[in-house]
Amino acid sequence: MNAPVSHAVTVRQADLNDARECARIEEFVAEHDATPFHRPAWLAAIGKGTRQNALGLVAERAGVIAGWLPLTEVRSPLFAPALVSSGFAVGGGPLADSGAASELLCRAAEELARRLAVSSVELRGGTAPDGWQAITGKHATFSRPLAEDRESELLAFPRKSRAEVRKALKSPLEIVTGRDPEHLVAFYRCYADSVHNLGTPVFPRKLFAAVLDHFGENANIITAVYEGRAVSSVLSLYHEGAVMPYWGGGGIEARALKANERIYFELMDHGRMRGCTRFDYGRSKVDSGPYNFKKWQGFEPVPLTYWTWTPPGRTARNIDPTDDGYSSGIALWKKLPLSVATRIGPWIARGLG
Repeated sequence: MNAPVSHAVTVRQADLNDARECARIEEFVAEHDATPFHRPAWLAAIGKGTRQNALGLVAERAGVIAGWLPLTEVRSPLFAPALVSSGFAVGGGPLADSGAASELLCRAAEELARRLAVSSVELRGGTAPDGWQAITGKHATFSRPLAEDRESELLAFPRKSRAEVRKALKSPLEIVTGRDPEHLVAFYRCYADSVHNLGTPVFPRKLFAAVLDHFGENANIITAVYEGRAVSSVLSLYHEGAVMPYWGGGGIEARALKANERIYFELMDHGRMRGCTRFDYGRSKVDSGPYNFKKWQGFEPVPLTYWTWTPPGRTARNIDPTDDGYSSGIALWKKLPLSVATRIGPWIARGLG
């Protein structure tokens, strides 16, 4: 009687320039409980939009993919270099069919970090083996099922926030959805204004263009227009039945018009018409304004656990804007003219992924 053949799991670096390799990985991602940030399409968009290096590790068993770890090599003259899974994302980490394959991917990432001489490896999701530090209590994510229709969706909001949404629906706004260059121009204007008010450098416009390009019909922009001016806008991803507002912004005028309440409600409706069944409100810092706003709208926070590993003798990068060391820089950034901040912000922001 022959003994069963045991196939070992091996790990290698993915060839992301090979279309067939990327297609295999995309298929693996689609078959597992993954995020859009696990997709090679995300890595490609980030690479094109920020000029950061897209990498990835593939675990295989007898030639069949058993695991995948998407990585972005983030380098900047202002911050320590890091391998991030996934760069410029709120999700990522190892995706594997077994704990053993997941651990092998993490150990391979450690070795890759040593070879590339980066300061740390960051996992925005998944699990990590012994020796990795868990980062907890900083972020939470919010999502809930979409209701069957608009009126039922309204009833899903708590009473006070429902009243505000009803007011927003009466606001004199035109809602425009699309993915053409004019939609991107309107979005970027709203987004840049919003993050500048928060004291945060703006990402380069070509990053958003690259995401729209690589995600195709699985990404678009919804904008609230008042008297011909875009006052609030959101770039969303669509993944596995979820509509995911990912980047967005609106200025002072948007608050007066309740444009943000309106645009998110309209996005729920838009997602429903596309066949989505879930609204993924995304990540927020615990006790921040967006965190409390989402709770006020009836979304329950789910704590997130991230992981980091630092090679011996290295210091992990710190890009947390709530750190006391950044407070003076944030205050100064807010005082810059928007035109100046928009011009130099992308050079800084490409190191914040």
